[in-house]
Amino acid sequence: MTATRLAEVATVATPIGPFTAIVDGDGAVLASGWTGDPAELTAVVHASLRPTELRQRDALGAVTQAVLDYHDGDLTAIDAIPVRQRSGEFLSHAWDVLRKVPAGEPVTYTEFAGLAGRPAATRAAANACARNAAALFVPCHRVLRIGGQLGGFRWGLEAKRWLLDHER
Repeated sequence: MTATRLAEVATVATPIGPFTAIVDGDGAVLASGWTGDPAELTAVVHASLRPTELRQRDALGAVTQAVLDYHDGDLTAIDAIPVRQRSGEFLSHAWDVLRKVPAGEPVTYTEFAGLAGRPAATRAAANACARNAAALFVPCHRVLRIGGQLGGFRWGLEAKRWLLDHER
């Protein structure tokens, strides 16, 4: 029999659409992104962390406030919010590194690989962005292709462009 793993979820309106966050019992973000569908987020949470039950809330305290403050212009509001993701050693480290890329100073995938300690691992760095479940709080939108092309973004290139413009 599988134990129930309860998490809380809330969706708020932002200038680029609904933003949903799923948080663990201690307030750490398990998954987040510009969607109104929590199932879209639970699917990307590591199996060992994935909630089996979601409790809908109007707001998630500091997490929701940080999302609203960020979209209103306080670009550092997201920095202190705890995030919990699980994967192999490189991906976990790469996500920590991403949290240190300052707003308004995007890096290329190659630069990101170097910051993560594996300068030749550009594909692994791109994979870290693609597998990031905690969008915004782990700001994978701050990673670009060489020459400034946007590259991919789970939440769409229009959202990525808005975020980068917002952070300039």
